[in-house]
Amino acid sequence: MSSHASNRARVIPLRPVPVTAGPTPAAREPLLRDVVGDVLRRERLTQERTLRDVAEAARISVPYLSEVERGRKEASSEVLAAAARSLGLGLADVLSLAHEDLVRRTAPSRTTTARGPLGAVRLAA
Repeated sequence: MSSHASNRARVIPLRPVPVTAGPTPAAREPLLRDVVGDVLRRERLTQERTLRDVAEAARISVPYLSEVERGRKEASSEVLAAAARSLGLGLADVLSLAHEDLVRRTAPSRTTTARGPLGAVRLAA
C-alpha cells in the first residue's frame, strides 16, 4: 500500500469563507470626536478665522485644537465649551450640530433597530 496525498482527509467548508473579516467601512458608525471636530472646523472656516485666533481665544494650544478638529484627540467637555465660546457658540450648539451630522451620516443605513423603527414608541399593558 502506498502513501500519497489522496489518503488525507479533505476539509470542505459548509459556508464560503468571507473575503473580509469585520465590518465594512460603510457599516461603521462615525466616531463622536470626528463629528465634533468637523463641526468646530466648519464653524471656524465659516467665520474665516485661523486656528491661532480660535485657540488663543479658547486658551488652548494651536496644535491641540488642530488635533481636536481632525478627530485625533478626544477633547474634554471643558475644552469643547471653550472652543465653542471662542466661536460665539455654546457647548449645546456644537453638540446639536454634531447630532445633526451624525443623523445625516447614519440615517440611510440605520432606519430600524432590532426593536423596530428608530423613534418608534412601544406601549406595554
